[in-house]
Amino acid sequence: MNQAEIKVQESVEKIVQDLYGIENPTVSFQKTRKEFDGDITLVVFPFVKMARKKPEQVAEELGTKLVEELDIVIAFNVVKGFLNLSISDAYWTNFLKEALVNEQFGKVAIDDQSEKMIVEYSSPNTNKPLHLGHIRNNLLGYSVAQILEASGINVFKVQVINDRGIHICKSMLAWQKFGNGETPESTGLKGDHLVGKYYVAFDKYYRAEMDKLVAEGMDKDAAKKKAPILIEAQEMLLKWENKDPQTIELWETMNKWVYDGFASTYDRMGVSFDKNYYESNTYILGKEHVLKGIESGVFYRKEDQSVWCDLTADGLDHKLVLRSDGTSVYITQDIGTAIERHQDFPFKKMVYTVGDEQDYHFKVLFIILKKLGYIWSEGCSHLSYGMVDLPSGKMKSREGTVVDADELMQKMNDEARAISEERGHLEGMDENYQSELFEMIGMSALKYFILKVDPRKRMMFDPNESIDLHGNTGPFIQYTYARISSILRKAEWNGDFTAIPLDEPTKNVIKKLHEYPQVIQTAASELSPALICNYTFELVKEYNHFYQSTPILRESDLSLKQARIALSTKVAQTIKSAMILLGVNVPTRM
Repeated sequence: MNQAEIKVQESVEKIVQDLYGIENPTVSFQKTRKEFDGDITLVVFPFVKMARKKPEQVAEELGTKLVEELDIVIAFNVVKGFLNLSISDAYWTNFLKEALVNEQFGKVAIDDQSEKMIVEYSSPNTNKPLHLGHIRNNLLGYSVAQILEASGINVFKVQVINDRGIHICKSMLAWQKFGNGETPESTGLKGDHLVGKYYVAFDKYYRAEMDKLVAEGMDKDAAKKKAPILIEAQEMLLKWENKDPQTIELWETMNKWVYDGFASTYDRMGVSFDKNYYESNTYILGKEHVLKGIESGVFYRKEDQSVWCDLTADGLDHKLVLRSDGTSVYITQDIGTAIERHQDFPFKKMVYTVGDEQDYHFKVLFIILKKLGYIWSEGCSHLSYGMVDLPSGKMKSREGTVVDADELMQKMNDEARAISEERGHLEGMDENYQSELFEMIGMSALKYFILKVDPRKRMMFDPNESIDLHGNTGPFIQYTYARISSILRKAEWNGDFTAIPLDEPTKNVIKKLHEYPQVIQTAASELSPALICNYTFELVKEYNHFYQSTPILRESDLSLKQARIALSTKVAQTIKSAMILLGVNVPTRM
């Protein structure tokens, strides 16, 4: 709810109590439809029953009282059960005057009393480089963290790195067999790409062995389990779990290659973390809590010594938490990780940014944590996002057909360069700035296109559409920011502002600015960067209409010219602020 709505709400609560005897009324607003006059629309239906009057009559009485008693309301009109209120020019002018001197406009300051919250995202495996799916995960998680922080929450960004298990051993074994001592230095490959190369090599060799066994007469399902290279990988996992020195040394070496590769990708992507957790540590913690849970009756053992949790009373099934050989499963690791995180950062809420294929997993995790007595688990939630498709189809990691994150980011940079050179706007630009510009445009196209889609929806990423300079794209918004920057270079705002004529284009821009603080709060509560994207696009459209219809630099009245420059300044600041919440930089020239 914005400040104007808060003022109206307070007055409406008093008026309906005086007129109709309604205590603690439900006051709700909706956007005023374009075909009607007004800035705020009050829904009067909740008062009709107690008032024992028709909706139109209730709306008329409320409108009359509001005009009499609230100075910001200057007129109204009634459409059935909806009361459209017109807000005074003085309110909009005062709002803009206050916003102009507020460097943190839209944001809520954080202090020691602020709510603490954890956002988990990325959480990759150390057997392959990051791909397009990881890009959506990282961009979502990082942007959600930025938005939550802007809303006044103290946010801690974390990831759990999946650095153990059979999939890790597959890459290690393939490197041992086929690598001939290759390193990132000797090949010139990023470490994560080198390790991923051997994950693909393992799968290729594994399939060849399966085909050979089937050709020799073995059943296909049996061949999947009996392929010699898979058995070797399983033996390597046992060596790792038994801390065999040579296996541990290889594991540490190859993981280091991957970590260095990830760090480079994260840096280019513009995401960061406050703490990394490692599955190789947290799975042990999870086992300890499971064993305690057996004693308290949360879990039970079967005859084969496997450990389970009965979730039938919660509408689910029985869930395995320890195998019969005592080894852990994913849920075991996540139990340990969650508990350790609460010890590290005593949070009120924690959000897991993970694809929607894990919906059931997180339902189980949160129920088990609560059964173990961790009340804070009620503040845990799953930001369940849809997968990313491409025009070319689905991705498969084992077959090496994924869309590599590094390659995609470079492709976007190359596209930005080609478009900029084609437009011919690079004359006079320093080469270093050109390089920065191509990166800003390319990453803006990628990030904005992905984030503008509701997180819960499956999406199609089209690189060509994302970098279009027209329509709802990051580069289009960047272009408007660069245009305003050009205006401000020619005539900088001098800091004076008293008033501005509120013609329709000007007022629409101010009204859109007025929405920004509430948009941040709503985006935070819904964990949706898409709301920030859509707001920024609407703000840019309103400003472009203002720019086309209103003289700024050509205005002869100095006071009026400065007022319009002041408005342009605030729009530019708000665009930059909103784009930062999306992890996007904006250029001053384009």
